[in-house]
Amino acid sequence: MLQLIRFLKGYLLIRVCGNAPERFINLCSNHQIFLWDIQIHETYYTMKIGLSDFYRIKGFTRKTGTRVVVTERFGLPFLSVGMKKRKVFLIGIVISLGFWLMMSAHIWTIQLTGNFYITEDVFMDFLTENGIVHGMKKSKVPVEELEKAIRNRFPIVTWTSVKVDGSKLFIQIKENELLKEKDQTEEQVKENGKGFDLVAQTDGTIVSIVTRSGVPLVQEGQEVKKGDTLVQGAIPILSEDGTVRRYEFCEADADIMLECHKTYVEEVPLFYREKNYSGREKKRSFLEIGAHRFRFDILGIPYEKYDRLEQKKEVILFHTFHLPIYYGSEKIREYTGCEKKYTKDEIKEIFAHKILKIIQTLEEKGVQITEKNVTMKKNEKKWKMEAEFLLIEPAGVLQKTGICQIEDQNAEEQGVEVTE
Repeated sequence: MLQLIRFLKGYLLIRVCGNAPERFINLCSNHQIFLWDIQIHETYYTMKIGLSDFYRIKGFTRKTGTRVVVTERFGLPFLSVGMKKRKVFLIGIVISLGFWLMMSAHIWTIQLTGNFYITEDVFMDFLTENGIVHGMKKSKVPVEELEKAIRNRFPIVTWTSVKVDGSKLFIQIKENELLKEKDQTEEQVKENGKGFDLVAQTDGTIVSIVTRSGVPLVQEGQEVKKGDTLVQGAIPILSEDGTVRRYEFCEADADIMLECHKTYVEEVPLFYREKNYSGREKKRSFLEIGAHRFRFDILGIPYEKYDRLEQKKEVILFHTFHLPIYYGSEKIREYTGCEKKYTKDEIKEIFAHKILKIIQTLEEKGVQITEKNVTMKKNEKKWKMEAEFLLIEPAGVLQKTGICQIEDQNAEEQGVEVTE
């Protein structure tokens, strides 16, 4: 801060020589004139003094028999004198400063993280509806109100954080998959007045069933077909004579394990094209502003077959001021392609990797693998792998129940008259 004050007020580097320079320094100290960076040389002293204090030392030089010479000038007062001769340059600096100050007061980048079910396009449309757009003033971003609006608009969002950092708006959210499914089905039950059944998504045999809501229609060991109702989402309310008086609709919920067969088919062509890089490369720079990219290349790409590696960086000022401007370079590499045939060992390795990915995906879904049978066949054009699995997997997908409410009896009950 002291350096900034000195720069704004201006200061000088002076050289003091004569009979008693030490007495000159003492007189300045006694009269509250601050000197700094004092250095002793063979026949003179050098030191720095404020511009306003420099005009007060004229009498001291006569008393001490010293001579003061200004060697360098520093600070804004001397800079502005030089700038008067360069008015266009000075005006440019002022306009540039004004431009950056104006730009730094706006939002130029919106970053969303934590979204999985909510797509970025849907979320950006929501922000636009609420007036959150690129280029808006940072002071007009309602942080707390926006967080509440996000949770109200998207019930699946359980936590949200909105933060403005420089010219960037950071939005972090956390989603709840179970809450999403439950809210959607409950809302549909209320709107339609009907429940939801759990139906089989594939053929198989029921291994176990634990029902939480609804009426179970199957039992352990029973074989079912795709589309069969496993748990009914309409609970019958019986009258005294045992007939169905009405239905209480709900969302069927149960833990059902189903044993089923599944076959996965993977194909790989007999031949593949191998890239042989020639070693010839070409680099070119580019500038990307918004959706437009400008490449600094006049001659173009002289290669017939090539691929490119790209590196780019965003323009960020003062670590927090993000601009929609990117710069970088492209490395273009020439290659020649030759056709090669997969060996049997290579095919086995490829298929083994594919089977491993299938198994990992099934295990992530809570599926148990009890049997596995893999066969490989080859024809004139491709290799074909068939992997047959015997699985025990969670069963039941929600589907609107086909049962309708018994309206006649309800109306009859409402129309009963009591007489004495």
